[in-house]
Amino acid sequence: MIKKDEYFVVGADFGSDSVRVVILDAADGHIAGSQVAYYPRWKQGLYCNPKENQFRQHPLDYTESLVDAVTGAVREAERVRSAAGQDSIVDKICAMSIDTTGSTPSLADRNGTPLALLPEFSEDPDAMFILWKDHTAVREADEINETAHSWGGTDFTKFMGGTYSSEWFWSKLLHTIRKNPKVAKRAYTALEHCDWMTAVMTGTTDPTVIKRSRCAAGHKVMWHAEWGGYPPREFWDRLDPKLSDIRDTLGKDTWTTDVSAGTLTPEWAEMLGLPESVIVCVGAYDAHIGAVGGDIAPGTMVKSIGTSTCDILIGPKPDKGQKENLVKGICGQVDGSVVAGWIGYEAGQSAYGDYFAWFRNLLMWPVENLIASDPEVKNLDVEKIEKNLLRRLEEAAEDIEPAESSVVALDWINGRRTPFANQNLTAAISGLTLGTDSPAFLRALLEATAFGARSIIDTFEAGGLEIEKIIAIGGVARKSRLGMQILADITHREIYVTAGDQSCAIGAAVFAATAAGLYPDIFTAQKALSAGTDRVHRPDPARMAVYDRLYEKFRRLGNFIEDETKGAVK
Repeated sequence: MIKKDEYFVVGADFGSDSVRVVILDAADGHIAGSQVAYYPRWKQGLYCNPKENQFRQHPLDYTESLVDAVTGAVREAERVRSAAGQDSIVDKICAMSIDTTGSTPSLADRNGTPLALLPEFSEDPDAMFILWKDHTAVREADEINETAHSWGGTDFTKFMGGTYSSEWFWSKLLHTIRKNPKVAKRAYTALEHCDWMTAVMTGTTDPTVIKRSRCAAGHKVMWHAEWGGYPPREFWDRLDPKLSDIRDTLGKDTWTTDVSAGTLTPEWAEMLGLPESVIVCVGAYDAHIGAVGGDIAPGTMVKSIGTSTCDILIGPKPDKGQKENLVKGICGQVDGSVVAGWIGYEAGQSAYGDYFAWFRNLLMWPVENLIASDPEVKNLDVEKIEKNLLRRLEEAAEDIEPAESSVVALDWINGRRTPFANQNLTAAISGLTLGTDSPAFLRALLEATAFGARSIIDTFEAGGLEIEKIIAIGGVARKSRLGMQILADITHREIYVTAGDQSCAIGAAVFAATAAGLYPDIFTAQKALSAGTDRVHRPDPARMAVYDRLYEKFRRLGNFIEDETKGAVK
């Protein structure tokens, strides 16, 4: 093996709001430098319409922010090393890997260029990347599901939990090409964000040579080895022939993240300030990469908690001659989507941090729009109030003991991802009284997200997968001690919270180190580079008993709302 103590690797994690970059010492995982860069156009709210569930991101937000984050991380590393009398690390950086949100696709031209980078589409939201939480394609998802389940051939959703979501690739493309004929006419192919980023850095955007992510293709694009790639044209023709044409540009092969997509082009090497020899790995989704950075192992669920949640498991492939066990209701099971040689399983919740942000904004409206505008009110620090509001409410909520009379809420504020994706669903709250105050309301939301997590565990276990341990990664998990304790009490499992906020970026660095040949496999690199555990939340038996009864109320409320929604949705 190559001497690890002579090299550094870069991990870049593209989240919903920003890109986070870490530079790791490949020998021990020490973070030599890090930087966060926020997407400038997204920060201004451009191209989005929350009331219509439209969330779009301009490709320049990604490229500009990546340059800022990488160069900033390098500057920090060089400053620290210079102060310590150490030499430069730039020439020692040998590989980098990226992860992104998903499914976040964009229509592109014959050169693999996202249409928003063409002058005529530079301000058209339909030519941009459609963020994972964009739910404008609910009807199209329903059509895809109806076709998959009734067309008389293979059910191409069977490895995707049996339900195709509006958050995913084909639903979004179908909605866009129907809505915007000009964009549809110019589109030749489509690219996931994780595929485009690696391709643009390595100069491999040509659709005939791009290495598409096994993770993205398997979980969101209906790729599977059983049918030799993607569903055939005769399936897509039933929805729209344009989808068939796009399908033909995707090729048949996909690659796992420990594979090199190429090396930096001279242009990108100059922009990032890195050597042209730097290896760039095939891209993947943040939760799957983050699961590796968070110490995933068989029997362990890694719960990536941010604006939404993604819950990742891995399990062994079936023995030769045996069929793969299908887990109904999840977001897919894909050979190699997390670690090559293992089946990766995905589930999740469509809103977690977004749920609490909604509540905060609800409470802040009168402060921002009524109180702060009152000329008699002076020296009101609205920003400080907003920053500390949820923390103070959580501190008050800690003093509230759960009871059978507690408020019960559903976590479907942005639809339901698992079990059985349904973005038509909405949140509901039961048990409000005149005595319900803001801390009690917040606690009910924390409990709702934990009840949603328990329903995901039930779904996995019904499919034959055992979950012995839960690891929580992400800034939300580290900040909300009450939230993690409630999660432990409701799921009856210990919750291990990671020792850093950068599990996704660290996971990306693990793949970079492996692709560079510094480690023989992902698990060995993971052991050397991951941040480890910060704290453990153990379930309280007394609260467990109360929450078991409240969970039944949660289930009954959910069944009622789902029945009502079926009657209302056309």
